[in-house]
Amino acid sequence: MNAKKKIFNIIQIGSRSDVPSYAFDIGIVIVILVNLFVTFFSTFDQAKGYESILDAAELVTVIIFAVEYILRVWTSQYLYPEKSKAKAALSFALSASGLIDLFSFLPYFLPVFFPAGAVAFRMFRVIRIFKLFRVNAQYDAFNVIVDVIKEKKNQLISSMCIVMIFMLAASMCMYSVEHEAQPEQFQNAFSGLWWSASTLLTIGYGDVYPITTVGKMLAILISFLGVGLVAIPTGIISAAFVDRYSHLKEGGMIDDKAINFVTPTLSSDHPWVGMKVGEVILPPSMEIINIFRNGKAIDPKDNSRLKENDELVIFLRR
Repeated sequence: MNAKKKIFNIIQIGSRSDVPSYAFDIGIVIVILVNLFVTFFSTFDQAKGYESILDAAELVTVIIFAVEYILRVWTSQYLYPEKSKAKAALSFALSASGLIDLFSFLPYFLPVFFPAGAVAFRMFRVIRIFKLFRVNAQYDAFNVIVDVIKEKKNQLISSMCIVMIFMLAASMCMYSVEHEAQPEQFQNAFSGLWWSASTLLTIGYGDVYPITTVGKMLAILISFLGVGLVAIPTGIISAAFVDRYSHLKEGGMIDDKAINFVTPTLSSDHPWVGMKVGEVILPPSMEIINIFRNGKAIDPKDNSRLKENDELVIFLRR
């Protein structure tokens, strides 16, 4: 195995059985936490005496982020084996994971070239916290939640569209009823949209509210209907997660004591590459419950053949 392939396995494949890979994940989590601590602590008055230490810590962590990004771009050909090196690097750079990695260090260096935008660039530092999702997804039930969202994405999109349509209708109705009574508050349809959003999403700022009798009655009706509509996406995710958990439990694969998942990625020399799922021999406490190939979820049927770079979601019973 060449050096590039080894680096890819270390930085891309999260496996507790692989010591270098596991050590890399632990190390990058520590770097992220240190960086986030610097970001948060620098906002306190007590940080004024520690500027040099905080600046040095941020510089070191940002350099580590930059090196990690360069390595991921360099080894992206193994992540997208069906593409050329240039297209694989571009695909990673434009992916959600690649953009998060890029903006985890790029805003730190941009003020050097664009001093006028230093304040705006510093706001992008919050993106660094999303790097924790990558490591977290390798070891626990977080990947099951992601899998459920992917599975129910059409229903979630439909429910969100219904909520948006209802918000637009509510805003127009409230604007029509309240505009003459309080033109300063309901100047246009957007004012009504802000009211509908704050009401349906239970923000309740109270800066915009109806004062007419018809407007108050309409607000009561919209509030009752909104509670049910806004709860639909939550219900979809909750029901799907319970169904997935029940499926595993009925199959005798889990109990109420512990749930653990790992998501290894098959390298080119992995013995499972080319095998069918039914041919893979696993301990009774393990089960392949999903396969991700090129970003798409595949049902792991017994006749499904495993390929290089397939990401397997394997359940483990402790």
